[in-house]
Amino acid sequence: MSEKPQKPEKINWNEILEKASKRALGSGGAGASAMVVQVCSLMWMRTIMNYQYRYGMSTAEAARILYKQGGIRRFYRGVGPALLQGPLSRFSDTAANAGMLTVMNSHPALVDLPMSVKTIGASAAAASMRVFLMPIDTLKTTMQVEGKNGLKLLRQKVAKSPTALYHGSMGAMSATFVGHYPWFVTYNTLQEKVPTPDGAAKKLVRNAHSPRDNRNSICIDDYAIKSLLNQKNIILEVQCLEIVS
Repeated sequence: MSEKPQKPEKINWNEILEKASKRALGSGGAGASAMVVQVCSLMWMRTIMNYQYRYGMSTAEAARILYKQGGIRRFYRGVGPALLQGPLSRFSDTAANAGMLTVMNSHPALVDLPMSVKTIGASAAAASMRVFLMPIDTLKTTMQVEGKNGLKLLRQKVAKSPTALYHGSMGAMSATFVGHYPWFVTYNTLQEKVPTPDGAAKKLVRNAHSPRDNRNSICIDDYAIKSLLNQKNIILEVQCLEIVS
């Protein structure tokens, strides 16, 4: 007499999503706070880089031109959108990782997948969320590149084509995925393989090693995403000029 097939285990999606949201909010909040500090201290460098992406020149030449256009303040054009977009993007990156891993680890069909595969889902979720931040990113980048005329140019651009706020979305999504995956697959693997010690001090030391161990991943994804960010900014600015003209 054959055995009756066992009924599949019932999945409590409400419980899974609640747990995932708590993990996401906790991790995302920490990432957002760190990004505020990063924006305030390093935005001048990002302004120079975006200007180079658009006009193609040396760092020193770009810095001289920007300084002539408005002094130190010129390097911080778009700081308002940057303080909104930066923390939100970091929040979405860390929240997507924590949330997706919680969902997968709570699902019987996904829990045994390799961490490298699970992180693909997390990186895809982070890349998808970046689309919702594109209008803020477009405003920030236009103000960085075009200076005091940036807001005027963007208004003209949106008046003729509202979808222009999303120009460069594919480049931004690709750059997010390529930048997100190497770092988080290394981080997640270390979190999975390295035992968690008892005591807050030992846990702090353990977690402090993660950024150091990820330095190779950071170098790799920075090289990989540079061309994608360049493509995104060129598309954004060139289409802006085409619409305004």
